[in-house]
Amino acid sequence: MTFRSIIKSAAVTGSLVMLATLGGCVVDAPNYGYGYANRTGGVEGNWSDTGGVATSSFNNGVFVTIANDTGNRLAEGNYRYLDDRNVEINFTSLVRNQPVRANCLVVNPSQMNCTNDAGSQFTLVRRGAFG
Repeated sequence: MTFRSIIKSAAVTGSLVMLATLGGCVVDAPNYGYGYANRTGGVEGNWSDTGGVATSSFNNGVFVTIANDTGNRLAEGNYRYLDDRNVEINFTSLVRNQPVRANCLVVNPSQMNCTNDAGSQFTLVRRGAFG
């Protein structure tokens, strides 16, 4: 195994650990009248973690996360709107074979702040145009 493949493996493993800890609480923030999750298109489309390791796809209730470097599927499941700004994601981490739940607050059309039930927070940013 080369040094480069070890580094890639460590980066993917770190991302998978982050994905496996998704789920839980919603960060509460003031409502500035953005009903983005309820807009046509809502959270539909591709979102990336801020580290650029993986891309998550939200498509008609189906949630899938793919590793950017290998193209391997890391997670799959579903999502639903809790209200006009909150989205619940239920998925299975395919690496750990573990169910996970995350609640995400749609901050604006291109950012979701998410928190898992262990209290870990992460941000997803929209890739490409939004709907």
